[in-house]
Amino acid sequence: MKTCEIPSRKATIAYDEAGSGLPVVLLHAFPLDREMWRPQLDALSDIARVFAFDFPGFGGSKSEKTFAVEDAGDLVADFLNAVGVKGRAVVGGLSMGGYVALAFARRHPEKLAGLILADTKAEADDDTGRANREKSIATAREKGVAALFDGMLPKMLCDDTRETKPGVVKVVRTIAERQKVEGVTAALTALRDRPDATAALGNVSANTLILVGEHDTITPPLAAASLGANIWGSKVVTVPGAAHLSNLENAEVFNVALREFLSNVHQTKVNPSRPAVV
Repeated sequence: MKTCEIPSRKATIAYDEAGSGLPVVLLHAFPLDREMWRPQLDALSDIARVFAFDFPGFGGSKSEKTFAVEDAGDLVADFLNAVGVKGRAVVGGLSMGGYVALAFARRHPEKLAGLILADTKAEADDDTGRANREKSIATAREKGVAALFDGMLPKMLCDDTRETKPGVVKVVRTIAERQKVEGVTAALTALRDRPDATAALGNVSANTLILVGEHDTITPPLAAASLGANIWGSKVVTVPGAAHLSNLENAEVFNVALREFLSNVHQTKVNPSRPAVV
């Protein structure tokens, strides 16, 4: 683990780094941390300089600022500056990380070489979703993060993963259960209050890869198809044998898709033929 300081935020950000070349930042899901990206750091380090960092309140990161999705998009830009990346970078995220990646794309398009959206969506929470966030906040506060995660697990990992891949279940559970209640509840509030990103999808000019587990019921394939329909020139990849944590449940397919995508980003950087949207 490495750390960097962002004085303007009074923040310490914990991160892992591997490889050299094209900068790639991977943003973690809720309620996990940077360790969920270990299979991708190992698989991509020969073709890219890959970073995975903890959002404040998760893992080893902390900040005096309250976590919010839009602000976390700015945090990605601050992090890139702090680690010496001055040009464009590929930014990708899964679930909560995808919401932040979209915020980064909206707020810092000049810094974006490519966009990776995994098991995520553009829409804000509806009334039912916001009510469920409130219930999750109450569960975390009253019973702890482990109890909250127990209720999430059947949707996070598909039946086959839970039955035949105990190592994946153990990794995910270990990461989730070590998170602090304060960080988890702050993130749940941020997720509840995040803006709808749909209207801005047409303005994404960077090459975009969208991945989704075939059994994902949290952000299902239909949500991925909607992202693909709204982001010009994007590619949608369905990951077989996976639910919401497709990068861990079927890392082989996930990593092949990422390697192919990053190869194309190397060649084109930003989609030059995308029509302007006003």
